[in-house]
Amino acid sequence: MAPQKKFSREQIVDAAFNIANTEGIDGMTIRRVADQLGSSIAPIYVNFNNVDELKRAVVKKVVNVSQRMLNEQNTGTPFGDIGSASLQFATEHPVLFRDFVMKQNDYLQDYDQEMGDDLLVKMKKDPELEGFTDEELKTILFKMRAFQMGLSIMAANGLLPEELDIEQMKQILDSVAEDVVIAARLRKEKD
Repeated sequence: MAPQKKFSREQIVDAAFNIANTEGIDGMTIRRVADQLGSSIAPIYVNFNNVDELKRAVVKKVVNVSQRMLNEQNTGTPFGDIGSASLQFATEHPVLFRDFVMKQNDYLQDYDQEMGDDLLVKMKKDPELEGFTDEELKTILFKMRAFQMGLSIMAANGLLPEELDIEQMKQILDSVAEDVVIAARLRKEKD
């Protein structure tokens, strides 16, 4: 019998990510990953106990890709950065975007909490958001995420007008962010 090829954990996760990126996370199996690598299933089981462990590693890669996209943004506002990264992910990885956003799953519970905390820290550094309490910032963030998520879902599903490019979508996000902050500030002044 020929010796088994050896693959690093990273190579296996990359192969699984490629499958999930085109067919969804549920389309990923140990056998399909092995086929993608041109291998038997044995090297995969050397690195992962089961398909769920491999899926969690793929989810971690998805989180890392989305965080990298967020960190690469430099719009000048937290909302602009979040929206731009979300739109970029939705257009570059529509199958994964739909998998994680539009399907009921347990994969991103920790991610949402961690990202929410990180975003709140970024919001506190934005001079435009100065004077808002943590609770008010969370409400503003929720409203912006609801709009940004809707726009991203439309982008991932090809539901936007063809003439609307990524820059125009970012301008729309900026406009809505400004509207939400102005409205929050007006409400705050009334109270």
